[in-house]
Amino acid sequence: MFLLRLAAPIVTIALIAVIAMGVDKAALVQAFSHVSASDLVLGLALVQLQIMLSALRWRFTAGRLGQRIKLNRAIGEYYVASLLNQSLPGGMAGDAIRAWRMRTADQGGWKLPAKAVLFERLSGQAAFFVLAACGIVAWPLLIGAHEPVRLHSVLPVMLACTVLALTGLMLAIRTNSFHRLTSLLPDLQQVFVKDRAWAVQIGLSLVILATYLAIFLLASEAIGAPLPMVAALTAIPLALLAMLIPAGLGGWGTREAAAMALWPFLGASAADGLAASLLYGALSLAGAAPGILVLALPGFAVAGTKS
Repeated sequence: MFLLRLAAPIVTIALIAVIAMGVDKAALVQAFSHVSASDLVLGLALVQLQIMLSALRWRFTAGRLGQRIKLNRAIGEYYVASLLNQSLPGGMAGDAIRAWRMRTADQGGWKLPAKAVLFERLSGQAAFFVLAACGIVAWPLLIGAHEPVRLHSVLPVMLACTVLALTGLMLAIRTNSFHRLTSLLPDLQQVFVKDRAWAVQIGLSLVILATYLAIFLLASEAIGAPLPMVAALTAIPLALLAMLIPAGLGGWGTREAAAMALWPFLGASAADGLAASLLYGALSLAGAAPGILVLALPGFAVAGTKS
């Protein structure tokens, strides 16, 4: 386990180094020279909206399970989780810490918070997977089936998706997740089905998903390579899904590799994809920076909530 944790930052550094070696440095510098202060302000504002809406989704999910979380506490903890997810190995360490910080003094007091965090993330990731699947199916029609497919460009993305799918399947088999999923069916129905909870979950997840796409579109436009709206259905969801591959710090490296492979399909260059992805990551990380203040405030100590 220690070696795995040590390998994550090494893999990230190696990925970024390989990516940097294969890109036009002058083009990359030129891309960042286009970024304006208004682009940064708008991007950071979108990140705030994204985090606050995600906190509302988590609060709603926890409430369906019987855990009451104050709104300011939910928002504060989500800032912390977002910051740590982007700066620690695996991309989900912040979520684990969020569940731990919300534990109660009761016996097994961490189980309910962990379940609420798991279901909240499930709601968001399901929206990403559905959008990405629709984009893959529609890509030939939207981009143009007559255009030649550059195998050397799409191969990294195909490999990334394959690795992600196989990793998830192996983890599910090793941890006997399919049996556990059956035992969670009553809770899943409570969170996603009963009393029209599905409407709230779908509504919040779609709006949150829209903020992710908007930030990436903004980042690409800011570096001087505006993308067509079709990118929101095709390239961007795949670039974001690449962040789920547990091979680095918060998706850094894998996201950039995917963007470099996908952006040329939309008329941009690999350097544009790299610059847009780096700017996206910087905006997301800076937007979650208030999480540092939350950790420093005594009012946001580890004290849990009543369930």
